[in-house]
Amino acid sequence: MKVHKAEVRVSYSDTDQMKFVYNGNYLKYFEIGRTELLRENGLPYKKIEEQGYYLPVREAFIKYKSPAFYDEVLIVESVVTEVPAVKIHIDHVIRSKERGVVIVEGYIELASINAKTNRPTRTPQFLVDVIKKYYEL
Repeated sequence: MKVHKAEVRVSYSDTDQMKFVYNGNYLKYFEIGRTELLRENGLPYKKIEEQGYYLPVREAFIKYKSPAFYDEVLIVESVVTEVPAVKIHIDHVIRSKERGVVIVEGYIELASINAKTNRPTRTPQFLVDVIKKYYEL
């Protein structure tokens, strides 16, 4: 599998009173990882929406390993490990670039929604084709 990597620098507003990255912000970092994965393969979210689809999160899982801190550069590793049918499963690992430690591990599962009907649908074929082509599934 090809692993996509995106860099994120922790902003001051991403930290809590303990000076750690606030736990909910890791979902935002997962989103950066997946949107950049799709964008680099010719499918920014805007293009997916123009084709008449939305990709809402249907499930999220995070396992916290180590804190991240203000101004630290994080590497968000994202990989698609299965051909999407009804859901798109993307695994994520976030590491500290400076310290090399794993900060969090987890995954996101996306559903496909028809934008006109707001009803669930199978993953659109154009999206499946991009994932197959670039992720050797």
